[in-house]
Amino acid sequence: MDRHAALPRMRPPAPPLWSDCLLTVGVTGTNGKTSTTGMVANALGCLQQPVARITSIGAYVGSEHMNVPRSYAGLVETMRAVLQRGGHYAALELASWSLAQGFMQAWPCQVGVFTNLTPEHMDIHGSMENYLAAKTQLFINLPEAGIAVLNGCDPASEVIAAVTPPGTRIIYYGTASRGRPRHALDIIADEVAVSWTGTRLRLSAAAGLGAVPVKLTLRAIGEIYAENALAALAAAIGAGVPAQQAADAIAATAPPPGRFEILGQSPWIVLDYAHTPDAICRTLSTARQLSHGCISIVFGAGGDRDRPKRKLMGQAAMAADRVFLTSDNPRNEDPLAIIEDIRLGLQGHRDISVNPDRRQAIIAALAAASGDDVVILAGRGPETHQCVRAAWHPMCDADIVREIIGGEPVVHEGWT
Repeated sequence: MDRHAALPRMRPPAPPLWSDCLLTVGVTGTNGKTSTTGMVANALGCLQQPVARITSIGAYVGSEHMNVPRSYAGLVETMRAVLQRGGHYAALELASWSLAQGFMQAWPCQVGVFTNLTPEHMDIHGSMENYLAAKTQLFINLPEAGIAVLNGCDPASEVIAAVTPPGTRIIYYGTASRGRPRHALDIIADEVAVSWTGTRLRLSAAAGLGAVPVKLTLRAIGEIYAENALAALAAAIGAGVPAQQAADAIAATAPPPGRFEILGQSPWIVLDYAHTPDAICRTLSTARQLSHGCISIVFGAGGDRDRPKRKLMGQAAMAADRVFLTSDNPRNEDPLAIIEDIRLGLQGHRDISVNPDRRQAIIAALAAASGDDVVILAGRGPETHQCVRAAWHPMCDADIVREIIGGEPVVHEGWT
């Protein structure tokens, strides 16, 4: 849904009378919402098909992409379509601004999933406290018989648990990469091994979750997807999916486009949507685990919003060997001014290149890399257009790479 168009500015509409015919899982947090929502939807499909899935990429009924507006009206149209086709389950990605506008009064969720909380959208919320308060709306409005799935290694989970209604079942999950547990975990990844072909997990789970398998292999690459998988598995089990079936469905789920997506080898070329400090840090960490070569990152920051985040993005990029600063969606700002904001966090870095022309920055980064090096194209993921001075121009990182190294466009299973 569009950034500010999820709901009208006025009083939120009442949900349709038939909304209680669907069991809806809502997913919120800073990073990992789209991936988690996709995994949840795939697992819910074990109970009944088709499943409605609405994320920042689009709206789907089963594998069919719905040509609906990115708005509340489009959501209702998608939900009506899944019911008409015999489905009774839905998975929704819920952004903070949508929750702050009162989305939970307009559509009920029976299961709420929290991924993590790191700085983002300060231009909308003004503070981390307000940002977290927006996220809590999903959980405050769960029914008493509902289920809250919380990242027990994220400090924000303590606040969310405190405002969750009495009688709501809380399932905690976590991985060591997020930090120490703030609560006893119901499901945990004791080991996470990342390779260029996927991510392997060794799981431990409380008896109340059923026969959770010990091993789980994901198609997605990176420890962050271990967290996403645990969240999705707990939510699916809570919704009634048998543990083994849920795990198998999650293992089969294709990652969304632009999530540590490999575009080329020798050097490795990775397309990633990372556009927050935490996401950049984790994407670079994944690359460092996989390669002994030079790690380069090409990125910028969005204009007209969230200016304090830029320095933090620069600090996160200090972990790269080479940094190529360029444009993201500059909108009405001077691209070089945005880059200077990012550079405030890169003081002391020895290898920084600046080129506001994103195409040229990508070309330069690839020209400087070879062998086992990794070039990460961060921030835009699968976006196909760039906003400059209120005009949208064609700009697709993956297309630029294909122009340089050749190859055919990738068909993203379940996301086209």
